[in-house]
Amino acid sequence: MIRHVVMWKFRRDLEETPQQVALQMKSRLEALKGKIDGLLAIEVGVNIKETASSYDAVLTADFTSFEAMEAYKVNPLHVVVSDYCKERRLERVDVDYEV
Repeated sequence: MIRHVVMWKFRRDLEETPQQVALQMKSRLEALKGKIDGLLAIEVGVNIKETASSYDAVLTADFTSFEAMEAYKVNPLHVVVSDYCKERRLERVDVDYEV
């Protein structure tokens, strides 16, 4: 199994607040559960304490395999959410590892 973890900082120059963007990301990403083959679990956490080093949201997703994770990244359902995020993010970091 592969665990995919992503953290984002969202732009501060938008009409939407970082909290609003994070909540949209949570809703959109968690709605993908059961709709993409190989995606076993998906959860998005929204930060509740802003510090200089904190990020606004974190994604944890589990996949059956590395190939399933790669297929998820190009799945049209995920691409729509990814495009929304890319327009609003300031920073993104990730890590993928075997569980």
